Amino acid sequence: MARSAPVRNASRALAWLGAILLVLGGVLAGGVIWGGATVEPKLALDLEGGTQIILEAQLEDGQEVSQEQLSQAVSIIRQRVDASGVSEAEVNTQGGRNIVVSIPGEADEETRARIEASAQLEFRPVLATSAPTNQFVGEDGVETPYPSPDPALPAEPSVAPSNASDPSWVTPALQAQFQAYDCANPPASAADAPKDQPVVACESDGSVKYILGPVELSGSAITDASSGLEQTQSGGTTGRWVVNITLDGAGTDTFADISQRLYGATSPLNQFAFVLDGAVISAPSMNGLITDGRPSISGSFTEETAKTLADQLKYGALPISFEVSSSEQISATLGSAQLQIGLIAGLIGLILVVIYTLFQYRLLGFVTIASLVVAGVLTYLAIALLSWRQGYRLSLAGVAGIIVAIGFTADSFIVYFERIRDELRDGRGLEAAVEAAWKRAKRTIYASKGVNLLAAVVLYVLAVGNVRGFAFTLGLTTIIDVLVVILFTHPMMQLLAQTRFFSSGHKLSGLDPKALGAVYRGRAQFRAPTETVRQAKLASSSREAQRRQTIAERKLAEAQQTSSSATTATKEKDS
Repeated sequence: MARSAPVRNASRALAWLGAILLVLGGVLAGGVIWGGATVEPKLALDLEGGTQIILEAQLEDGQEVSQEQLSQAVSIIRQRVDASGVSEAEVNTQGGRNIVVSIPGEADEETRARIEASAQLEFRPVLATSAPTNQFVGEDGVETPYPSPDPALPAEPSVAPSNASDPSWVTPALQAQFQAYDCANPPASAADAPKDQPVVACESDGSVKYILGPVELSGSAITDASSGLEQTQSGGTTGRWVVNITLDGAGTDTFADISQRLYGATSPLNQFAFVLDGAVISAPSMNGLITDGRPSISGSFTEETAKTLADQLKYGALPISFEVSSSEQISATLGSAQLQIGLIAGLIGLILVVIYTLFQYRLLGFVTIASLVVAGVLTYLAIALLSWRQGYRLSLAGVAGIIVAIGFTADSFIVYFERIRDELRDGRGLEAAVEAAWKRAKRTIYASKGVNLLAAVVLYVLAVGNVRGFAFTLGLTTIIDVLVVILFTHPMMQLLAQTRFFSSGHKLSGLDPKALGAVYRGRAQFRAPTETVRQAKLASSSREAQRRQTIAERKLAEAQQTSSSATTATKEKDS
């Protein structure tokens, strides 16, 4: 026997939902077994505790930190933390010169490096390069350290340099310092090198040693930096990862002059270095004239290293330098008791929703309960996967967002069920009422959820800290709510409409005609209310009486006409 179209559509929707649940569950299970994931979502700072790093501003005697500088530094450090994939972190000021960074859990070395790399980002031209060792091989073949710089060597150029790339910057004293410089043990003052003088620096991984000219451009000139695959002129990709930089107006003009000077120069004078915290994070060569303020850095990048460099360039420039004052583990600010209270509040709300739906919709309310269960499973799997892959952490504010979503989710089901009842009151059968109600209800549901999602997005973009956790879970559950209504609630109603229990309007079905107060017609064969039937019979009796009365009056008129005609004929005969 062929199945009807609604049944086929419902089966496909439920199959899609089952596939989604299996994929999410399978990915999480695979992550737990092989990828270091956990079944439970990671908790945020307020529920688990974490790492607290205090950064202290490094100022010269008599210098003070302005509130604007401190606020700008907080914003940049927060962007650094977010770029590392850590969520629910807190970045605040302390006193008039400190910044406190609190990160959930234990901060890894990469995250620490992003936070602690607090010096200004600088562009310096490359004057010389060599291997990182401070050893040289003598005539006897034995490696010995380079001698310490002779203080009697000239420290100033004999000829005034013409530009920042002029080799005359390299004095005998600087050359001796370069030879003695050990990349494995750089001096603590490396990050405080003068901007108008050449310096000795090493690659951040210690692989190359440089002599760099004076600063020509600061990192504040970078307005954006991103990583991506290198594009060809035809619109394809070369498969190589590159870092794309966008400069502001003044930076564009300065970089255009730099590119004209470096392009075509002999190596290493055709290179320029990005220096962060006294270390060279990249020193690419100039391979063309760049006048549009959009240089691109290429090299042996992977996707991860390209993104790291882009983040360092984008978030590297701080208005002032900072030094790590302390780093320690801190306990949870709220603790498990508050989490339990939040979960109990959510459970109470869920119980109230269940009681209401069962009272209002009888056994039809179990569709609502099942839909909430499916939504809860999807939400849990999504948060657990985000915790594993994106570093998301669930805060108490996030739990509040999930609790609020219970009521929003129930609203969707109520709108749909009431539309079905309205269609039944108009005389449709249950199967037709389900389809007609869905066409009308889904527009209302989409509009309502669209407003909820827009509010969550705006709140997430404008807010910081725990408020963003609330906005995130609210937006996530809104999307899941729509998914559940489409792939579970409506298909279940399509299947239930085929059953005799619901299609006949059983008292416990929630579709009892007496309770709804309507006359049902059509294939559903619902019972008609007694009062309505009595009124229909009275109306029918009245119409029959009127009909009979009309027939009697017509016969009487015919009889009178016949009698009158006979009397007239008799009179004429007598006369």
